[in-house]
Amino acid sequence: MAERGLRAPAWLEELVRTSRPAVPWRDVFRFAVVIPAPLAVAIGVNGGVQAGGPALGAGIFATTGALAATIAPQSGPLRTRLRRVAAVSLFGGAGLVIGHAATGDGWISVAVIAVVSALSALISSVSGAFSLGALQLLVYTALSSGLATTLSWSWEVACFLAGAAWATLAVLVQARTEPLDPDRSAVGTVFTRIAELLAAIGTPGGEDARRALTGALNDGYDRVIHTRSRSAGRSRELAELAGILNAAAPLVEAAVASARAGVTADSRDIGATHALASAVTRRNPLLGERPAPVTAGPTQRRAVRHGIRLVWNVVGDPEERASAAVPRTEVDWPVRARDLVDRTVGNPDSRAFAVRLALCMTVAEVARQTLTIERPYWVLLTVAIVLKPDFGSVFTRAVQRGAGTLLGVLLGSLLLAFVPRDVWVLVAMAIAAGILPWARNASYGIFSIFLTPVVILLLDLAAPGGAQLVGARLIDTLIGCAIVLVFGYLLWPQTWRAPLDDALRDAATALDRFVDAAFTKSPEDTRRARRASYRALTELQTQLQRRLAEPPPISTRAAAWYPVIVQLERTSDAVTEAVIAMRAGEPVPEPGQVAVLGRAIRQLEDDLRNHRPPDDAEIHAEGVLGPVAREVDTARRLVRQTIPGRGADPAM
Repeated sequence: MAERGLRAPAWLEELVRTSRPAVPWRDVFRFAVVIPAPLAVAIGVNGGVQAGGPALGAGIFATTGALAATIAPQSGPLRTRLRRVAAVSLFGGAGLVIGHAATGDGWISVAVIAVVSALSALISSVSGAFSLGALQLLVYTALSSGLATTLSWSWEVACFLAGAAWATLAVLVQARTEPLDPDRSAVGTVFTRIAELLAAIGTPGGEDARRALTGALNDGYDRVIHTRSRSAGRSRELAELAGILNAAAPLVEAAVASARAGVTADSRDIGATHALASAVTRRNPLLGERPAPVTAGPTQRRAVRHGIRLVWNVVGDPEERASAAVPRTEVDWPVRARDLVDRTVGNPDSRAFAVRLALCMTVAEVARQTLTIERPYWVLLTVAIVLKPDFGSVFTRAVQRGAGTLLGVLLGSLLLAFVPRDVWVLVAMAIAAGILPWARNASYGIFSIFLTPVVILLLDLAAPGGAQLVGARLIDTLIGCAIVLVFGYLLWPQTWRAPLDDALRDAATALDRFVDAAFTKSPEDTRRARRASYRALTELQTQLQRRLAEPPPISTRAAAWYPVIVQLERTSDAVTEAVIAMRAGEPVPEPGQVAVLGRAIRQLEDDLRNHRPPDDAEIHAEGVLGPVAREVDTARRLVRQTIPGRGADPAM
């Protein structure tokens, strides 16, 4: 009992705990080569580090662009990675220009920092790529406001973009040689393991196949949720993968039931499941027709076929894929503009975060002008990175950033003290940069430990100060973290509580109104209800993002709700597709069927409010309501699975 009393709180243990990711050797090599390469070229042209001059300055800014663009892409399709690189490059370059307007003292600099901060917070709610770009806008505005160089602003931006272009080329080269996307592969492996279990029924390997399926399913959800917690903003790719995992649940249950009952599987079902695995993993189209339903034979075999058909609808049914493409082509620019306003200034949470970020950056700018500290722009950098305009956890990042920077500054001081100021700086920078891909997957704190020396080495070349400035940088970092914890965390309890329950209920209520408007009211009412539904879903994603980054048990409970949240998004998308289908000539559903569907959604909202699992009754609907009913059924099933796991905890 005494030993238990001396243990640290569980959330604190989780705060300092790190994962043990595999070493991403391809990324390690890319980081180690790409980041210091522009500086190496500049040193060669300049004739060494000590000579200084414009060539060295150009290399520093090119290396800065390479650093930003190299860190930007994570796992996912190449187009998504390139969007992130483009956002980082363009917004970072804009920050370098704007920062020149915030140099010196006075209220003009304070006003520029406040406006850019608020703008960054609003931009971050547009998409994941824009969220990352908004951070670069803020970071490079802060850096440019306090870092004096011999280059003009136009040369700074040109060199920065050149370094980013070099990093982009490296991303393209790696994409041509790298294996499949790990997140998509993990989800595809679930279907491979299902097929292996179906094939192993009645054999000695059946039990091992069942355990392998359980492990694959856990790994699939863990990978999707872990990647979601590290990404900025909403990710369509991750939402798609989570939706596939949601749809796979009935197939998993049917396969396990068949194995327990010893009912051998149809060979066509095994082949279809392998086809699903290939389509998910490699993003290939599904060939052939969807397997026909089984009306005779054992119940388990019929359930397996039913599960395959459900997944086939999500992964590759040609008709559903075609209808899903219609909303993207028929949405006009006024609708897109209204949706953009809804996600930014129309979102109360976005507006509140803009005020919070602007307040913290304003306080940091005032501190920069009034406190007698070396390189005070480091305070602005710390606040920008810790508060990071993507609605993530303030507390976790502030603590991990402070601790990570403390160790990183100590490491940087050792490098400045013992590494000669010549080409050996490139070696030290390459080693630290090569560790970054692994450190990013381990934890934010460890990532800060190895990112800080890279930045310190780079800035020391731009404005030499020696090892004595390292202690000043540590003080600046602690000041920045203190500003965030006080003005960005303690004074805003409503932002870090992140009422996920309220957001879930609001999303269900908005979905009910969308269904009612879509099938019973005018097109204008439908458009308003659709915008309200997607606005509620955006708010729900915002609350989820913040909760995933908080210490357990908060993050653990939020992760359990992630499949439900994705399913609500899929349901809203299904209603949109039904509206488009009716415009194309499909029959309008009967009012009675619409009423049944609406009652089911309202009952789901009531179940969420009272923390009770929904009943297991299925919704029967035909025509354009059929896909919507299936999505609602899936949402109800996921809520049934989630609520017993978390208990009736109203604090969620």
